Amino acid sequence: MSTTSNFDVQSTFCVLCGRTDDCTEKYGEKRTYVEYNLTVHNYCLLMSSGIWQRGEEDEGVDGFLITDIRKEVKRAAKLKCNICRKKGASIGCVAPKCKRSYHFPCGLQRECIFQFMEDFRSYCWDHRPVQEFTDQEPRGASQCTICLDLVEHLPVYTVLKSPCCKNAWFHRECLQYQALSAGIFFFRCTVCNNKEKFQKEMLRMGIHIPERDASWELEENAYQDLLHCYQHCDVKRCLCKKGRDYNEPDSKWEIKRCQYCGSRGTHLACSSMQSWEENWECMECRSIFATSGKYSKQKKRSLATSEKSNGTTCLLEEPSPKSPRQSSGSPRNFLLQSQKIMCQNLSPCSHRELPASNRMTMSLSPVMSNRHLKERRREVCNILKELKVQVKTKPTRLNINAENIWSSALKGFRQRMFSPTNTIEVSFSHCKNRSMTDASAASKHHFFQLLMLHLQNSSLFEGSSGKTLSLDFQALEENLYFEAGKMIAVSLVHGGPPPGFFSKTLYNCLVYGPENVKPSLEDVADDDVAQTIKKIKYANSLSSLQSTLQDCCEFLAAAGCLRPVTALCDKNMLVNDILIYHVIKRVTLPLESFRQGLKTLGVLEKMQMRPNVFSSIFCHKSERLSAKTICDLFTIHSTSDVNKVEGADFWMGYLQEVESGESVVTLEDILLFVTGSCYIPSIGFDPEPTIKFLHIRYPVGNRLLNCLELPVTNTYQQFKKKMEFTIRNTLGVERE
Repeated sequence: MSTTSNFDVQSTFCVLCGRTDDCTEKYGEKRTYVEYNLTVHNYCLLMSSGIWQRGEEDEGVDGFLITDIRKEVKRAAKLKCNICRKKGASIGCVAPKCKRSYHFPCGLQRECIFQFMEDFRSYCWDHRPVQEFTDQEPRGASQCTICLDLVEHLPVYTVLKSPCCKNAWFHRECLQYQALSAGIFFFRCTVCNNKEKFQKEMLRMGIHIPERDASWELEENAYQDLLHCYQHCDVKRCLCKKGRDYNEPDSKWEIKRCQYCGSRGTHLACSSMQSWEENWECMECRSIFATSGKYSKQKKRSLATSEKSNGTTCLLEEPSPKSPRQSSGSPRNFLLQSQKIMCQNLSPCSHRELPASNRMTMSLSPVMSNRHLKERRREVCNILKELKVQVKTKPTRLNINAENIWSSALKGFRQRMFSPTNTIEVSFSHCKNRSMTDASAASKHHFFQLLMLHLQNSSLFEGSSGKTLSLDFQALEENLYFEAGKMIAVSLVHGGPPPGFFSKTLYNCLVYGPENVKPSLEDVADDDVAQTIKKIKYANSLSSLQSTLQDCCEFLAAAGCLRPVTALCDKNMLVNDILIYHVIKRVTLPLESFRQGLKTLGVLEKMQMRPNVFSSIFCHKSERLSAKTICDLFTIHSTSDVNKVEGADFWMGYLQEVESGESVVTLEDILLFVTGSCYIPSIGFDPEPTIKFLHIRYPVGNRLLNCLELPVTNTYQQFKKKMEFTIRNTLGVERE
C-alpha cells in the first residue's frame, strides 16, 4: 500500500491522536492513504491497546488491516484522555486495575513508558517501570557519554543509567536518538560495548530500537571513499617513463601496495617483482619490524638464503617476508612466498590495508578446551539470534523426500517463492502422519539434520575428519557449491545443526581469504597426491629428490610447480607450492561460489567479524549430550527454590541413570520428546525449554512451548516407569 505525493501531509490529522505533527523521532513515520481517507502515526498505531497485526506485512498499514484500524478509531472515540481530557485515547495502562487512557503524544508529555517489544505495553506515570538506585550509587553529576553534557544522577524519567557499567549515565533523549540511528544491530553500551543486556534494559525503559540496519549503512555510496586505493610508486628510483602515478593492471607497471600499511606503493618492475602474488613491504614497515626485534627473530628462523656451500645457493623452508629482495636471476623468484594467517581482529577487508601493529600471526590448529568451546558457542548463539531478527513470520513450505534429501532440498531452495528470510515449514512427503510433521518443528529439525549429514558425505567435500572443498566440475556448473553454502547459512539461522566437519584450512580460507592461508599435508585427501608430496618431503639426498621429481614431472607441470632444484633444501618450498595448488588454487572457483552462498542472511560477515568464535561450530563436532547439559538446558518453573521443588531430585537422578545406560531411553530421546529435536541447535531453542511439575498421570512434551510437564510421584521407581513408558511409546509411534 502506498501513500500519495499529491496530498498535504502537514494538514492531515492522525486518526488516533488527532494531531498534525510530523515528527518521526517522537511519533514514528506519519503516513497518509488518500484512497482510505486515513492518516496515522506509526507509534500511535503500534501502541493502541485494541488492535494487532492480523495481515501480512504488505497488507494494510504494516500488517494492520484498514478495517481493524477503523474499529480501533471507533473504540477510542468513546474514551477520554486522562491528560488532555479530549476523546480518542486509544492507549491504556497495562497495570492491573488501572483505568487510565491517553493519546500517544500526551503520554510522552506526561512521561509515560511505552515498550516497543513483545505485545507493546504502555505504563502510565504512576505505574511505569523504574531503574533501581542503591545507596552506593555516586551522587552528583557526570558526563552523558553520548552528548558529553552533564547529567544528574537522579532517579527521574529523563535520566537512564547503564545496566552493565556502573559509571555510565545517559540522557533519555540522547539514547533514543542513538537507537534510531544505530538500529538493532549496532545499538549498544557506549562504554563497554555490551549489546544484549544493554538493549534489554533500554527496551524495558521505553527506548525504541528499530529492527533495521544502522542509518549510516543505508546511505547510498556511504563507503565510497574506502574504495580509493593508494596508487603511487614510492621507491627511490622509479623506472616508469610515464611517471610514479601510472598504473597499468596485469603488467609490470601495475602498482603494488605495502602488504602491511597499504600507504606506500611500487611498480612491480621497480622492485624486480615478477608477479602480483609476491609480497612487498615499504621501508617504514621494515624499520618498525627491525627495531621491535620481530624482524631479527624471523630471520633467525627462516632466512631467504643461507651460507653458500660449494657455490650452490641453499633455500630453507619458509622465507621471511622481511628478507631483502633478490635479483631477478635468483632461484628465489621461481618460488611462491608463503603468507601468514591474520588474527581474529581482522576486518572483512584485506589484511594489506591494516598497519602492522594491528596484526599478529595465528596458528592453523589452535587447541581449544571444552570450556572455551562452550563459551564460544554461547557467543555464537547470541550472534545467530541477532541474525534471526531478519526472519519474518511469512512461511515457506518445503516438501521433502527423506530418501532423496539432496534433490528435494535443492528443489525447495530453488523454488521461486523461497526466501531465506521466511519462516521454513517442512513436510515429509513419505510420512503417513501428516498432522505431526506439518504442524511441529520436529520435521524442520529432522530435515536440517539430514541435510547437514548429506553435505558432510557429499562429493562437494573431501577428506576424512576435517574436510576441504573438492573439485567437482558438474557441481560447479550446476552452482551446487553456492547452494551448499546457502543451506548451511540457513540451517544455522533457522535452528538447524552446525556443520562441524570443516578443516581449519577450509575455514580460514572462507574467513581470511585463500591468499592468507598455508595448507598442510593433512589437508590432502587424494592418497596418490599425498604419497607424491611425502616422497618429495622426505627425500634424504639430492639424487633421490631429482629422481622423484622426474617420476612425477607431468603432475608437477600440470600443477605449475616445476621449480629448479639445485639443493636438497629446495624441496621444502616445492612441497609448499604443491600444497597451495592442490588444496587452494585448484578449488578457487568452488571456494568463491561457496563463500557467496555463506553470505546468505549475513552469516559469512559475522564469521569474518568473529572468526575464533564461529570456528567452534564449523570445525568442531557438537558435544555429546550429557545429564549436566540437559539439566542446564531446562529451567524448572517454580515460585520456590528449585532444590525444594517436589520431584526435582527425581528428575536429576533420572538423567544420571539415562546417561549411564541404565534406562531404555536415551538423552536424545528425552530432548526429542520435548522439543522435536535430538540435538541442541547452535542458535538454541525458542522458546527456551522449561519443566513443570504437575499432578498429572503421565509426562507431557509440549513441543510448541518446548515445555516438559512431569508428574509428581511418591517414589523414584514410579517416576522412572512413567517416564520410560511415555517417551518410548510416543517416539515409537512417531517413528512408525
